[in-house]
Amino acid sequence: MDYHGISGQLSFAATTPVLADKKKYPNFFRTVPSDNAVNPAVVKFLNYYNWSRVGTLTQDVQRFSEVRNDLTNELEKADIQIADTESFSNDPCVNVKKLKDNDVRIIIGQFDENLASKVFCCAYNLNMFGSKYQWIIPGWYQGNWWEQANTTNCTTKKLLTAMEGYISVDFEPLSARQIKGISGRTPKEYEREYSQELQQKGVEASKFHGFAYDGIWVIAKTFTRVMELLRVKQRQNTYHNFTVDDREVGKLVLDVMNETNFFGVTGQVMFRNGERMGTIKFNQFQEGQEVKVGEYNAIADVLDLINTSIRFQGLEPPKDRTFVRLQRRHINVPLYSILSTITILGMLMAGAFLFFNIKNRNHRLIKMSSPYMNNLIILGGMLSYASIFLFGLDGGFVSDKEFETLCTVRTWILIVGYTTAFGAMFAKTWRVHAIFKNVKMKKKIIKDQKLLIIVGGMLLIDLCILICWQIVDPLKRTVEEYSLEADPQGRDIAIRPFLEHCENTHMTIWLGIVYAYKGLLMLFGCFLAWETRNVSIPALNDSKYIGMSVYNVGIMCIIGAAVSFLTRDQPNVQFCIVALVIIFCSTITLCLVFVPKFITMRTNPDAATQNRRLKFTQNQKKEDSKTSTSVTSVNQANTSRLDGLQTDNHRLRMRITELDKELEEVTMQLQDTPEKTPYIKQNHYPDANNILSIRNFTDGKDGEKSILKNHLEQKPQAQWGSMDPSRINRGPLEDINSPEHIQRRLSLQLPILHHAYLPSIGGVDASCTSPNGSPGSSPRHRHMPPSYRVMVSGL
Repeated sequence: MDYHGISGQLSFAATTPVLADKKKYPNFFRTVPSDNAVNPAVVKFLNYYNWSRVGTLTQDVQRFSEVRNDLTNELEKADIQIADTESFSNDPCVNVKKLKDNDVRIIIGQFDENLASKVFCCAYNLNMFGSKYQWIIPGWYQGNWWEQANTTNCTTKKLLTAMEGYISVDFEPLSARQIKGISGRTPKEYEREYSQELQQKGVEASKFHGFAYDGIWVIAKTFTRVMELLRVKQRQNTYHNFTVDDREVGKLVLDVMNETNFFGVTGQVMFRNGERMGTIKFNQFQEGQEVKVGEYNAIADVLDLINTSIRFQGLEPPKDRTFVRLQRRHINVPLYSILSTITILGMLMAGAFLFFNIKNRNHRLIKMSSPYMNNLIILGGMLSYASIFLFGLDGGFVSDKEFETLCTVRTWILIVGYTTAFGAMFAKTWRVHAIFKNVKMKKKIIKDQKLLIIVGGMLLIDLCILICWQIVDPLKRTVEEYSLEADPQGRDIAIRPFLEHCENTHMTIWLGIVYAYKGLLMLFGCFLAWETRNVSIPALNDSKYIGMSVYNVGIMCIIGAAVSFLTRDQPNVQFCIVALVIIFCSTITLCLVFVPKFITMRTNPDAATQNRRLKFTQNQKKEDSKTSTSVTSVNQANTSRLDGLQTDNHRLRMRITELDKELEEVTMQLQDTPEKTPYIKQNHYPDANNILSIRNFTDGKDGEKSILKNHLEQKPQAQWGSMDPSRINRGPLEDINSPEHIQRRLSLQLPILHHAYLPSIGGVDASCTSPNGSPGSSPRHRHMPPSYRVMVSGL
């Protein structure tokens, strides 16, 4: 047999992964596991602790890059996510910070001991150590490498602090199983003999001595087996010249080596495609030294960890990521309970006002204040109160779909309640304004049905806006997430608060429309309150209370809207502000409307409806004069009588105007022709007498109708044009009908004239004295009841 040319290679110390390429090195074998052999062990270790997200930090050297590439393939097969892959040449701090920024908790490093000290120094400075992080690095570093290779500005103490708990992975130099192997020795016996030899020869130990020892046995067993196989073939070919070439022998050697299987001092010796299927050990750095915590058998694919030996710095193994727990920012139940209790008290108050209003609806005081409108004000207040319960509900109480429905319902209730309350209040005020401001209006009765129509119109506008809002751009549930927060209980989790909102695409536009409409409604109410401020019948006029309500509601709404917007990320504060604004506005409005009525009913129920003297001024500009009208003592229950008096008043004012013009003409004519015209025209003299003869405007027997009696002188008088010449020739002192006497008499009688007819139409009382008349000369307006006196001033 010719054994020449056998080309198999066997190594006991070459761990580089490059030699695992069978296309380049088909005949290469090694008894030492390659650097890639630790990757299946690392994956097994990751799966043991359910770590499914890791990061890698690799030195830019081919040896480490090859290991990293193989590890990437193994991690992908195991469905483990590689969150970040970092490589560095000299300064690893930037890369370590990137790992931290990407929330990498489990870090697999591939670098030598010289750069390992820099890595852990950066980890210490970035606080990437302790119970939240786990470092996994190569295990073939020299002993106390952190002291020998420390080229950083970190002290040894800082490095040890950052290194505490790291896991190192490397092949097992000698088996831990104490059974006799092919050499007849146990691994421990072999190690003892090897140590003795080292002492005798005075040489340093090598970590590969066990693999070299097993390698000799591999060669011996291979040759022995090959020779046995060749002998068998030779016997089978006894009658032929048996020869075998180098190629056949080489193939036979490779096949026999691949079939190698025995227990050596390094463990079970087997090859798979020329690679040693060895044992991988796991050490943990504990209190300044490495402690073995487990091993991985590549042949059986079994990881055996010593749970009592491995120690983590936390109560449990680190998490492979920052587990984020979503936490809803909800409204505190005690706060919701307190505000709900206050709201219920407000609703009970509103119910008491409703009972009071219904019970006394036929009383004169309540009847004059429009009980139906009062009921609507109470209804609007109760709707506003009810919206508070809905504003306090969030996703913690209802589902997501119900929350979207809740967004729409609470908006509708609040808007409709506001319009109902203030719309009814303003409708009442409009009726007072319509009656008292328009003194020229004809006989007309404004019933509650018309006021209900007005309120219905306001609500119809609200419904149109809300329906369009709901159809075009409905409110939907949106979730706003905030930045991560530490767990208040100290657990290794992060809290991500989130808050639910009711929003839509064009929220600003729709809110602007609603605010504009409500603002116009408030301005209209302010206008009515201002116009009716002088009507002092408490049963009719609520202008003072309306003004106070509008002021308080306006200020509170502005403040509440601003604060609510600024605290939208604080649901408790926002809900508290919104609820208090609604409670305050509703309560103050209801109290201003009903508490005065309640007090009046208790103290003096007739005072509010007594016929007091009012002043209701109206500015009118007519050419160069300003007319001011004051209307007194109007009883709404007798509106028809008031209308009649106002009509008579208007007619008398017109007549007075005509008479003033005629007086002016007579006076001007007398001034222009005192000497040229000796006589006054006959048609002017009766007019002057008519002016001087205006009588009293007195009541009838029933006191309900007023009659103006104009008494004209009927005595026959001689016309000035036909007077006796003897009278014409008399001196000025003797002729009382001369132009000079008439002019003088008119200048004295004209002021008396005004005092004469003013009491007749309800003006200045006849008892008022004048320089040209006595109290007895002016008729008194005695028979007109105080409820129907009308005063016209500024004539």
